[in-house]
Amino acid sequence: MTDRTHGAVPDDWEEEQTSATEIQEIREKLSGVGSANAKPCLTVLTGGMSGKLFKVNKGAAVIGRAMNAEVKVEDDGISRTHARIRSETGRAWIEDMGSRNGTFVNGNKIEGALELKEGDKIQVGRGTVLRFGFQDDLDESFHENLLSSALRDGLTKLFNKRYFLERLDSELKFAQRHQTALSLLMLDLDYFKKVNDTLGHLAGDAVLATIAGVLSKAVRNEDVVARFGGEEIAIVLRAINIENAVLMGERMRKLVEGTVIPFDGKDLRVTVSIGVAGYPATELKQPDQLVEAADKALYRAKHAGRNRVSQ
Repeated sequence: MTDRTHGAVPDDWEEEQTSATEIQEIREKLSGVGSANAKPCLTVLTGGMSGKLFKVNKGAAVIGRAMNAEVKVEDDGISRTHARIRSETGRAWIEDMGSRNGTFVNGNKIEGALELKEGDKIQVGRGTVLRFGFQDDLDESFHENLLSSALRDGLTKLFNKRYFLERLDSELKFAQRHQTALSLLMLDLDYFKKVNDTLGHLAGDAVLATIAGVLSKAVRNEDVVARFGGEEIAIVLRAINIENAVLMGERMRKLVEGTVIPFDGKDLRVTVSIGVAGYPATELKQPDQLVEAADKALYRAKHAGRNRVSQ
């Protein structure tokens, strides 16, 4: 594998982005590049924020990790103020701002200001690649629909497992770098198989979709609720220590227990078991270690009788 810190695009990157090229062709047919209302935009192709769209609304926008950066990207190799995009009608330029690892466009390290073209690939940090392009309102709507289908589970509308793992990785790196707390809840619906076996899969789908909606409304905008697999749901809580995460888990448990799910003339009720793990309460370096710790806590909750929270 090529060392990403030196700016070369990873060997498998082109294959992974084939669909992105096809998508852009469709987008251009729909609206046409360079229309009067088109604005310069950056789409994250690889990295922890994969799929996110940034609009460059002002004359200039900074790419970096700083809180006030217009294009704020979490990546260990990205400087606080890494690069700057400058734009005017129908044109845009990029320049490095003295970053630690440099800025690369289409695999080449830039020196001075470089004018960007539609489809240019900008690499910043160790594994973040941004695609430059012009988009109008129709493009943006198309992108949002496409992003939703790519990053969300079709049934529950929660984020999918792939997005969850990418976000967990970036959130943990942020917490480690800034020495802030991060917590993970792993939830599993109790006796869910019995619902499917006795009432059918449509009933199971209704239960999952309803509970997913309840959980999504119970968290903050910066938290991540994802369908981890089957009837298991994961929730990432930014800047929440494990003690408060346990309290949050208990609140979630009560919300689920009190939810009535109407189906085929019946009122269904379910309960949930919840495992809680957190950083830095648990010593860990990788996101899969946090998932494993939360999974073990979930097992303890189920083993203790279900419908409870364990850490």
